[in-house]
Amino acid sequence: MTNLLLYIVAYFLSAIPFGFILAKVFANVDVRKEGSGNIGATNVLRVLKEKAPHLAKKLTIATFILDATKGAIVVLIAMALGAEPAVLWTIAVLSVLGHCFSPFLGFEGGKGVATGFGVLLVLLPTPSLIAILTWFIAGKFLKISSLSSLIGLLALILSAYSMYDYLPHIHSHAPMMIIAFIIFYKHIPNIMRLIKREEKQVV
Repeated sequence: MTNLLLYIVAYFLSAIPFGFILAKVFANVDVRKEGSGNIGATNVLRVLKEKAPHLAKKLTIATFILDATKGAIVVLIAMALGAEPAVLWTIAVLSVLGHCFSPFLGFEGGKGVATGFGVLLVLLPTPSLIAILTWFIAGKFLKISSLSSLIGLLALILSAYSMYDYLPHIHSHAPMMIIAFIIFYKHIPNIMRLIKREEKQVV
């Protein structure tokens, strides 16, 4: 029963669309109808730079932190309760699913990068730090958020596979790869725009 409660909390807490809420409350802007239509930090930055530039950086940072924290906090609570590794990874996957397919937004949502980073930072700290560093460097040079995120995701997978024959205590890479697949799937429209050279830079 405790595990089931943790799963429900993980999904619904992560489904809270903080980017949408912050932009709507503080700038009266619906980010779903502007820019890329995404509720994540990148689109919050892109839209608010035009609509409310004095709030853009603050709300972008707040969105990223809240999106990363909402998944990680349930994993940390489960760890404190002594949950098994399989339970922790189930929470991680459900957290990313909740963010990407939010029932509060008609099962639409973000792309899972910040929430995925949050849960993976707890469960796979070193590969996650390598991934975020790679993402940051790629972002600085490429100025394209989606491509930088996908490069960071690849760095995470490669570093995790090089460091662990299997993820600790569960003898499988499957949960990490499920999270990676969800993030990749949510980026398919961006990938199509990248192929067509239509993806916009974040400046």
